[in-house]
Amino acid sequence: MPWKAVSPMSEKMRFITKAQDGDESFAALCRSFGIARKTGYKWLERYREHGPKGLEEQPPVAGSNANALSEAQEDVIVALRREHPSWGPKKLRARLAELGTCEPLPATSTFGAVLKRQGLVRPRRRRPWAPRELTGLTLGTQANDVWCVDFKGDFMLGDRTRCYPLTITDFSSRYLLCCAALPSTKETLAREVFERVFGEFGLPEYIRSDNGVPFASVGLGGLSRLAVWWIKLGITPERIEPGHPEQNGQHERMHRTLKSEATRPAQQDMRSQQRAFDRFRHVYNDVRPHEGIALRTPASRYSVSSRAMPAELAPLRYPEHMQTRRVDAKGKLHFLGGSTYLGALLVGEVVGLDPVEDGKHDLYFGPALLGTVQMDAGELVFDTGRRKRRAAVML
Repeated sequence: MPWKAVSPMSEKMRFITKAQDGDESFAALCRSFGIARKTGYKWLERYREHGPKGLEEQPPVAGSNANALSEAQEDVIVALRREHPSWGPKKLRARLAELGTCEPLPATSTFGAVLKRQGLVRPRRRRPWAPRELTGLTLGTQANDVWCVDFKGDFMLGDRTRCYPLTITDFSSRYLLCCAALPSTKETLAREVFERVFGEFGLPEYIRSDNGVPFASVGLGGLSRLAVWWIKLGITPERIEPGHPEQNGQHERMHRTLKSEATRPAQQDMRSQQRAFDRFRHVYNDVRPHEGIALRTPASRYSVSSRAMPAELAPLRYPEHMQTRRVDAKGKLHFLGGSTYLGALLVGEVVGLDPVEDGKHDLYFGPALLGTVQMDAGELVFDTGRRKRRAAVML
C-alpha cells in the first residue's frame, strides 16, 4: 500500500485506539493507515506524554528555533573577529567556548555565516599544495623533541632600517619559543638569541632548519658555526631538502600568521617592532586555538625541557668501535698515515671514524656524517659524496 499523509485528528485517534487494542500487529496496523512504523511510534509517544493535544500538528522547526542567534551573540562573535582578523570560525568558537561569553554556543557553521554576513571574510584563492611528507626528518611527538627555526622574510621599518625576525617553535606543541627582531642574519646575533632561549627553555633533541645562513653552509657536511655549537651541546641539526619549505610546513604557516598580525603595518623602529612580536607571541601561545592540536593552545601542551643548558660544553662521545682523531690547528685530519684538509670550522674538534669496509671509514662529527675517508693509490682520499679531496701520504 503506498504511503499517504494522515493528518486529521480523527484518523490519528482511530490509529491510537486500534494500537491500544492490539488486535493486529503494529506493522500491519501502520500499513493499513499508510504510515511508516517510525511515524506510528512517534504518535504513540506523543499521546502517552501529552494526550490528544500531542497529536496536533507541530509548527516547522525553522519557525520556532529556540537556539536562533541573538544580536548580542552576533556582536560578541564580530568583536572577537575584529580583535583577531585572521581567525576562522573554528578558532573563534573554541575561544568563546573557553571564555563562556556566547551562550548558548552556536555551531561552527553559524560562526561562518556570521562572518560572511558581516563581510569579514573573502573567498580564498585555491593553490596547489605539494605533498607534506617529512622525508628523512624526525617526527617529534613530545615537547622539545624537535624545534623548528627560520628567519622570516625581512621587511623595512618606519625608520628605514630592515628587520629580520628569527623564529623558533616547538614542533609537537606548536609553542612559539621566540620571535626576535634582529638587524641581520649574522651568526653572532642568532647565537645570542639561542643562548637566551636555551637558558629559559632548556635544550631540544633536534633543531630543524632550511639550508640558509646561519643555520647551514655550503661547506663540509653543510655545517655552520652555529650547527657545530648545537652538536657540542648534544643537539642534532637536521635540514629540510632545498626547495621544499613544506617539510617545515607548520613553521611556515606560523610565519603567515605572524606576517598578517605583527608586521602589517611595520612598527617605527626595532624596539617597538619587538614589542609587537612579544604581543603576538602571547596571543599565539596563550589565546589562539590551533586546529593542529585539537583547538587547544600551545601553552597548554608545552613544558620546559629536562635538558638544561650546560655551564660548560662536554667533550663529544663516540661509540667504542669508532676511532677518534682531533683536527689539528691547520684544519687537517691525520689518519691511516696520511692527512686531508677538513677546514677551519673543525679546528681543534674531535671527529669519529667508523669502519665500514677494508680501509674505508665513515667520518662523523657528533651525529653528523661528513663523508668517507680511505687510502687510494698511496693517498688519503676524503669523499663527501660531491667531490674528493686528496692529500699526500705523510710517512
